[in-house]
Amino acid sequence: MAQNSPKSAAPAEAEAISPDSFAQLDREKFTRNMLKVGLQTQHLLGEFFKRAHEKPGPLDPLNVSGAFLSLVTAMGKDRETVMNGQIQLWKDWMGLWESTARRILGGEAPAMVAPAPGDRRFRDAEWQRNEIFDFIKQSYLLSANAMQQMVANLHDIPDNERKRIEFYTKQFADAFAPTNFPLTNPEVVRETLKSSGDNLVKGLENLLADIERGKGELSIRQSADGFVLGKNIATAPGKVVFRNALIELLQFDPVTEQVYERPLLIFPPWINKYYILDLRPENSFIRWLVGQGYTVFVVSWANPDERLAEFGFEDYMREGIFAALDAVKDATGVDDPNCVGYCIGGTLLAATLAYMAAKGDAKYQSERVQSATFWAAQTDFSESGDLAVFVDEAQLEAMQEQMKAAGGVLKGSQMATAFNMLRANDLIWSFVINNYMLGKTPMPFDLLYWNSDSTRMPEKLHLSYLRQCYRDNALALGKMMLGGVKLDLSKVMQPVYLQSAREDHIAPASSVFKGAHLFGGPVRFIIAGSGHIAGVINPPAAKKYNYWTNEAENPASIEAWRQGSVEHSGSWWPDWDQWLSKLSGKKIAARKPGDCKLKVLDDAPGTYVKVKAQ
Repeated sequence: MAQNSPKSAAPAEAEAISPDSFAQLDREKFTRNMLKVGLQTQHLLGEFFKRAHEKPGPLDPLNVSGAFLSLVTAMGKDRETVMNGQIQLWKDWMGLWESTARRILGGEAPAMVAPAPGDRRFRDAEWQRNEIFDFIKQSYLLSANAMQQMVANLHDIPDNERKRIEFYTKQFADAFAPTNFPLTNPEVVRETLKSSGDNLVKGLENLLADIERGKGELSIRQSADGFVLGKNIATAPGKVVFRNALIELLQFDPVTEQVYERPLLIFPPWINKYYILDLRPENSFIRWLVGQGYTVFVVSWANPDERLAEFGFEDYMREGIFAALDAVKDATGVDDPNCVGYCIGGTLLAATLAYMAAKGDAKYQSERVQSATFWAAQTDFSESGDLAVFVDEAQLEAMQEQMKAAGGVLKGSQMATAFNMLRANDLIWSFVINNYMLGKTPMPFDLLYWNSDSTRMPEKLHLSYLRQCYRDNALALGKMMLGGVKLDLSKVMQPVYLQSAREDHIAPASSVFKGAHLFGGPVRFIIAGSGHIAGVINPPAAKKYNYWTNEAENPASIEAWRQGSVEHSGSWWPDWDQWLSKLSGKKIAARKPGDCKLKVLDDAPGTYVKVKAQ
């Protein structure tokens, strides 16, 4: 789920590649290295085709062929658009040939096309100063842009199918970027000449190690293995105070003499592990909240295996949210905590609040929750972003087949691949270049270590979530059923705080905003800077990004909201703290884990978070 990768600065001005550069090549050593690479590659390809032949399951689980069949059909029907695109591309190519020839002859010529802002693939100086590499770069950009523009201009493609075609067209264009091939990447060429091919030998060793680590599947390392849970990551002091088959409940130690009477209960997404809220001490959301005087409880979800395959949304509500509410009451004596749901944890929390409002039984009335905060969480999925491309029925049926073959769970690697594809250049191809072509080891980076620490998904829960929310938008339309009750979010009267992020591709701000009109009580909606992760995990001390608020009552659209919004510098956390503190009661003496009815079971971060998906 990571939406932010390390910001690598532009490299220092490297020596230009010229015919003289080849003088540093040790030809004998290079020949030996290339022989090693060739033999290992032959063996690797043999093993790959052998595993592909033996591997059960659907041949095209993402239904890429279906998307491109729709593309070919649309191109056949709309030949005018295709022809116009080809003519324009031919004109651009002729202009590029002319400008390149002018440069080769010593003249100057403006670029025909430039990389998009933020595209770090072409940051090496050789892409600008070397006429050949500049030609390769521009020819690629012209072709990639023309291909994507033609898809955007084609007629008679349904919107949902167009999104899938555009997504996979971009994946195709990204995969064939010249940066992804050793002979057309100047940084790789330079390193190969300098080391006489040692980088390619080391890169192949890295590739083989990643395949071994993935047990036959490629598992790209995004971070060095320099982190140990409870040692240098997930270190906020606390205790496990409750455990059942689905959750461990963590209560964190106070650091202030007094705390708010009403505790804070956080439900992270089960798609990743809870310690995104507690990476290093300087960016730990949990430590910051404890420092503000809140008694913080966080659910750590079990990494499911076949024993939880038949757990659905109702089970996660009862064994997750209801069990945690009861445990918090036993731990503090307070039966109405403020609650937070992050991402899919927020979707579950919203559905649960609607269930409680409709059911109104003696134990789980809506009064059991004082307020609800949603971090990057969707309740209306009509504008759900790029993840929607993975939920056509053909893909869901293929996924179900894969899950059954794996004992009723979706392997963590498959979920991680889907999220990484949303930002393939940053989260896939940059590491292919660094690890396998340059032969380097990734730097230790806590966020990407967490991103690689994937979890499995239980079959019943995951398929029902994708079908009811992403495909049918049933929660927003009031058609979703939970525990035999039809859910109506307009019956949810608790105060709600909705956080979104401007660059979030998983829960787009426009999608989160639509949820603001579904709840029946007062709603505060804000937009933070950055994406799905850094938009949430943004400590005030970092002084990064900005956030936007709008005090107008119920703007009709996200565009109207943005036009009337006010920009604030830095983190949105203090804004939320100001809102939350008013709902948290008086100050009392700080409570410690184990003070009340619940006994301490283990030290934080607990045991469930340490279970690996592979």
